[in-house]
Amino acid sequence: MPIVVQKYGGSSLADAESIKRVARRIAETRKGGHEVVVAVSAMGDTTDELLDLAQGVSPLPPPRELDMLLTAGERISMALVAMAIHDLGLTARSFTGSQAGVITDGVHGRAKIIDVTPGRITGALEDGHVVIVAGFQGVSQTTKEITTLGRGGTDTTAVALAAALGAEVCEIYTDVDGVFTADPRIVPAARKLSRISAEEMLELAASGSKVLHLRSVEYARRYDIPIHVRSSFTPKEGTIVSDHPGPEGEAVEAPIIAGVAHDLSEAKITVVGVPDQTGKAAQIFHAVAVAEINIDMIVQNVSATETGLTDISFTLPKTDGQRGMQALQAIQAQVGFAGLQYDDQIGKLSLVGAGMRSNPGVSATFFRALADAGVNIEMISTSEIRISVVTRSELLDEAVRAVHTAFGLDSEDGEAVVHAGTGR
Repeated sequence: MPIVVQKYGGSSLADAESIKRVARRIAETRKGGHEVVVAVSAMGDTTDELLDLAQGVSPLPPPRELDMLLTAGERISMALVAMAIHDLGLTARSFTGSQAGVITDGVHGRAKIIDVTPGRITGALEDGHVVIVAGFQGVSQTTKEITTLGRGGTDTTAVALAAALGAEVCEIYTDVDGVFTADPRIVPAARKLSRISAEEMLELAASGSKVLHLRSVEYARRYDIPIHVRSSFTPKEGTIVSDHPGPEGEAVEAPIIAGVAHDLSEAKITVVGVPDQTGKAAQIFHAVAVAEINIDMIVQNVSATETGLTDISFTLPKTDGQRGMQALQAIQAQVGFAGLQYDDQIGKLSLVGAGMRSNPGVSATFFRALADAGVNIEMISTSEIRISVVTRSELLDEAVRAVHTAFGLDSEDGEAVVHAGTGR
């Protein structure tokens, strides 16, 4: 039988009734002629509650012990889902990430999957069981310690399992009906897409769209795994994420714009008064790299003729902001810059669409919409299929709605529904 991998997030597993509903959906898939492997997240807000508990005990909990604590949430979910499936007349086997063969590097809190050895999973499938796997976790190849994959890690677990098992599809169940042209909590008139290319989904995920985690999309694209994003609350068809034509042979829909994403999780650091000399930027970003901080957008001003100094601004995750400032303060004397400015009241807006490659005027429409909405732009970054800008955080929601309307993305079919209120 063909294998289907399904993933259920915390909002889909919030309580006992939700777990029973998920079990019924799994049972329907199994009785429909598929072998089923399921990756589950922790129930509801369990992970956040465990984090709060840890910080109440210790302001700086050891990363190893924190991972041991956080993986408990998914273990609770996997056992409860397996119990619910048993009550529906099927048999199920639950496995932790390490039991399922999810092998990672040794970084606690944000480990990367480097291999999946699904021997116990395939054995359980051969014995006729539904397999439930705790997402978000694995075991280090080098240290043999339990690791966690970071936020959205269950998405990545599901796609990695699908690749290792040669699954037909990876179904990501969430609390919205699919991938929308914008966050339906901000743009109620957002339209659901029936298909979207993996390339566009990758840009949307990287730009703040929360329906799929970036690493899961990267993994799916690398191993050519189709993803079906759909709601666990309704039977509606969702959104297929794939670069391949659909079953009727039609091409992937390619409107000019696929969607508008926004992100409030970033901060901006400006390095003021940098000597405009060869190697200074390299020193700055080497220090940031050594601190293991990922950078998003970078802007360097033209140096002032009279001073020979320039400013360099870049964005980074808010959670890494203070670490980034400390790393740069440590090299100030060596580089010779005048000072640092930190700003965490910014928002990033991104317009994504493969049609940008061949349609002139996209930038003009984009910037006119922002100007008409009274939104000032602080930074600009582009790729072949994306335009991103940074503005004030309090203006971001209005900016998203203005751009969404300007490109004709508003739906005429009524408001989009977020069934559990989170959009995940």
